[in-house]
Amino acid sequence: MIGIIGKKIGMTRYFTERGESISATLIEAGPCDVVQIKTKETDGYSAIQMGFQDIRDKLVTKPLQGHFKKAKVAPKRILREFRDFSNQVKPGEQIKVDIFKENDLVKVSGYSKGKGFAGVVKRYNFRGGPKTHGQSNRLRAPGSIGQSSDPKRVFKGIRMAGRMGNTKTTVSNLRILKVDSDKNLLLIKGCVPGARNSIIEIIRKS
Repeated sequence: MIGIIGKKIGMTRYFTERGESISATLIEAGPCDVVQIKTKETDGYSAIQMGFQDIRDKLVTKPLQGHFKKAKVAPKRILREFRDFSNQVKPGEQIKVDIFKENDLVKVSGYSKGKGFAGVVKRYNFRGGPKTHGQSNRLRAPGSIGQSSDPKRVFKGIRMAGRMGNTKTTVSNLRILKVDSDKNLLLIKGCVPGARNSIIEIIRKS
C-alpha cells in the first residue's frame, strides 16, 4: 500500500484527447515528511507516520517539538499514519506525488461536508407524508417509529432526524487522470469527500 496526505483544492473539468469533458478534482498532494517508523516489535503494528503543512514552532507543544526534532523535520500541522507502507523509507525522507502515476486506481478518505441538524427527508431521503386528506403538519415527518402496546419502546437504529455530515467517508476506485510533480498536484476523476481546503488521504494498493 502506498499513500500520501493532500489538500482538496476544488473541482474542475478535464478534456481527453477525444474532446470528452470529465469532471475531476484537483488535489495538492504532499510533499510529506516521514516523521516516525512504527514496527510490530516496538509498537505492536507496522506503519509510517507522515507530516503535512509546515507550522511555526511556537504553535507546537514541547513533546511534539521533540518528536519532530528527533526525525529532523520541521513541525507539521497534520500527522497521519499509513499502515503497511510499501516503500522502504526512513525518518526525515520526503514522500512526493511522484509515487503515483496516471491511470492508477486510488481510494480517497476525508470528512464529508457538515450539514448541521437535518430532518429525515434530507438526511435519509424519506418521501414524507401525504399532502392532502386533512393532514396539515406531517409533510416532512418520519411517520411511525415504534409500537403501541408491545414492546412499548423505540428500537435502536431507527432512522430519525439528527446531525448530518462531518463523518469519515471513503471513496474507492477513483482513477488518476494527471500527475504534476513540479507543482505537487493530482487530478482525480470524479469527486472526493470534503469541502475545499479540507485534508484528505490518497491511498493506492500496491
